[in-house]
Amino acid sequence: MNEDAVLPVGPLVTGAEIARIAGVTRAAVSNWRRRYEDFPAPTGGGAHSPVFVLADVQAWLDRQQKGRELSVEVQLWQALRGAYGEGMVGALDDVFGVLADPSAPVPPGLPEAAVRLLNVLAKDTTPAEVAEALTERFTDSVRRTGSDQVTSLRVLRALLHFAGEVAADATLFDPACGIGSLLLAVGPADGPLRFGQDADPRSASFAQSRADLTGRTKVAIAAGDSLRDDQWPQLRADLVVCDPPAAVTDWGREDLLLDSRWELGTPSRAEAELAWLQHAYAHTAPGGRVLMVMPASVAYRKAGRRIRAELVRRGILTQVVALPPGTAAAHALPVHFWQLRRPAGHGDAVTSVRMVDLTGNDPDGSLEPGPGQVADVPLIDLLDDVVDLTPGRHVGETHRDYEAEYLSLRQELTEQLREIVALLPALAGGGDPGALDGPTVSVAELARAGLVEYGDPEPVSVSGQLDTDYLQGFLRSASNTRRSTSASGTFRFDGKGARVPQMDINDQRRYGAAFRSLQAFETRMRRVTELSQELATLAREGLGSGTLTPER
Repeated sequence: MNEDAVLPVGPLVTGAEIARIAGVTRAAVSNWRRRYEDFPAPTGGGAHSPVFVLADVQAWLDRQQKGRELSVEVQLWQALRGAYGEGMVGALDDVFGVLADPSAPVPPGLPEAAVRLLNVLAKDTTPAEVAEALTERFTDSVRRTGSDQVTSLRVLRALLHFAGEVAADATLFDPACGIGSLLLAVGPADGPLRFGQDADPRSASFAQSRADLTGRTKVAIAAGDSLRDDQWPQLRADLVVCDPPAAVTDWGREDLLLDSRWELGTPSRAEAELAWLQHAYAHTAPGGRVLMVMPASVAYRKAGRRIRAELVRRGILTQVVALPPGTAAAHALPVHFWQLRRPAGHGDAVTSVRMVDLTGNDPDGSLEPGPGQVADVPLIDLLDDVVDLTPGRHVGETHRDYEAEYLSLRQELTEQLREIVALLPALAGGGDPGALDGPTVSVAELARAGLVEYGDPEPVSVSGQLDTDYLQGFLRSASNTRRSTSASGTFRFDGKGARVPQMDINDQRRYGAAFRSLQAFETRMRRVTELSQELATLAREGLGSGTLTPER
């Protein structure tokens, strides 16, 4: 090492951290680096993630008076938020329209203050930079609220990793493109033909305007529901990427029963994701690929078993990747990537499916599987009665320690059984079976009085006059169960019509504590049942394979 070299003193910060300090976006920081010659030089990091000395950055911000007052960009964002509220996709679409053609009439919803601020901002930067900065601010605000309105940055990073190299002359397609997060990010910036569609007209227009403003000329995005109204029926792409709407039951099944896209089987109402998967596959050219974001439950739900079996049997499914919990913005549940490939000809189908289990990894960590996280599973091993495509199941069996797993499950069952009796509430005889036949009140009346709100799936108390456990316990009483059961025996919970006894709050709490204990008891019993089944299955497999033996 050169003894004369000067080492940086003090903590280092990234571009993203500078943006947070100054109250601007990362795009604004990048713009400062280009425009101002005296902006501190990076002292380390890579070309795409430089780091800077914090003290130098703070001194520069002070000299330039950056961050001392709201930037024009922040003022513009606040003006748009005040005028459009939660409809920020429409707000930015209107802004992009003004950026693309300043001489065009101003959209009626765009306030004068926003137009004035936009003109000030446009003097110091290009329309492309303004568009990217506002898009980044929008996606960041959506990420902070935990919404799934746009594809999360972590999902986007993972998709780009597993998509790998994309040719410059490729044709790309996203049938549920939203604001274009996946479609515009995958592959080289210039070259590929990009086609997209989204059911929300404002999102589709947003994505098209964003592409136009940032110089992507080979982009065509249409509005419309892809499943019901396919705008690209003849399109065959080299790569289809998609983060489809999750948990949608009204996807048009009744109108599409005979649709030719269902070559693997007609999806049920509960399997909208498998409808999107087949729609994507129908738009794939021979030798082309599909990379689809899927909820983890699609890998094992009973309703989709036949379609999963066809995917495997025909050698179409090539890889399933289970991503770490927290990868999706809206929830902590794991999501999967399913990768399909349309065979280029006879004999081109795969003979195994690569299963990758990253669920134990940090969501911001490496996406390369380590030892014990990947397995190539022969197709025949997947074609059982369940056709469970959960990577953890197959990777775990490949690298399974039967003895340690058996001892762990046995210990957990022992502890559950030891604790379960203590959960049963101490109950005494109540005497008259009709002791609670006194005055009652309906949940609807409690709601009108402002004492409850209708939660999901049951009402909850919002008042100190009513105990929630008491309320929900009596909602499951025999009388309310009968009230919710039709003459044909169909049960449909009627929260509004249910009635509960009138009691003072102290008595409510006694009953509520008993109901709460019963709920915990039932939950624990279900876990005991699951453990019993897991243990019995594991023991039989271990004994049958020789990985477990009876003690002498």
